[in-house]
Amino acid sequence: MPKIPYLYQHHTWVELGEIARQEPVVVLPIGSVEDHGPHLPLDVDNFLIWSICEEAAKRAGGDILLMPIIPFGFETHHMDFPGTIDIQMEHLLHFVLDVTKSVAHHGFRRILIADGHGSNMPILELVARRTILETKALCAAFLWPSLALGEIRQIRESGRSGMSHACELETSLYLYLDGERVQMDKARKETNQPPSDYIWNDLLNPGPIRMMDWWTCFSKSGINGDPTLATAAKGKIVFEAVVENFVKFAREFKARPDGQRTDWHKEQWPG
Repeated sequence: MPKIPYLYQHHTWVELGEIARQEPVVVLPIGSVEDHGPHLPLDVDNFLIWSICEEAAKRAGGDILLMPIIPFGFETHHMDFPGTIDIQMEHLLHFVLDVTKSVAHHGFRRILIADGHGSNMPILELVARRTILETKALCAAFLWPSLALGEIRQIRESGRSGMSHACELETSLYLYLDGERVQMDKARKETNQPPSDYIWNDLLNPGPIRMMDWWTCFSKSGINGDPTLATAAKGKIVFEAVVENFVKFAREFKARPDGQRTDWHKEQWPG
């Protein structure tokens, strides 16, 4: 395999020292291995987030340096489904934090954690906060649909909870990227969370109150959403929008100025 300049692991330690002085945004992808209904493989979250990150890195012209993916996430609530791999929340927090602090130690000052699995996000937000507080780097975490909310809403056909898990959104993107591995004849709509004005799961428009039950309490197939509405054409629109906005965001984040702290224990308040 030829050397790929945007891949972190393809460089020598000498080269990485030089690259750090160029101040690219280091992108750390993280996904999961979990059930995604009877129609999608276990690798959905890994495959989608890696595909997005790799394409963004290709298009970013050196502004993104892409790290190897962390393939496992927080999955305790999905463990009723065979094949799921669960990393306990405390372990995941400290593991990812060790990675971001290592990157910061080597002189990189802008780190993005690109997430492919929704239940990782509360943990990754804490990782990003701690990275900022404990290093000289700025760090942020995001779930990939958040980069193209407007574009996704334009192509959406499903109602509330229709884009949650193994759903119209994830299935469309997988159909576009590798349709041969999607078993659409087994796709079915399942949105069986108890009716509520406050609690429901949706990647675009979640309920105002957050609660995560054991997944099999409301989904016997692993699906929460409507994958029957998925198409490769929708997936192409989503992929292009997410990647384009990712590159824009990375360049903005690269140029984001460092704030200047003021410790009012040591300074005189001007008033």
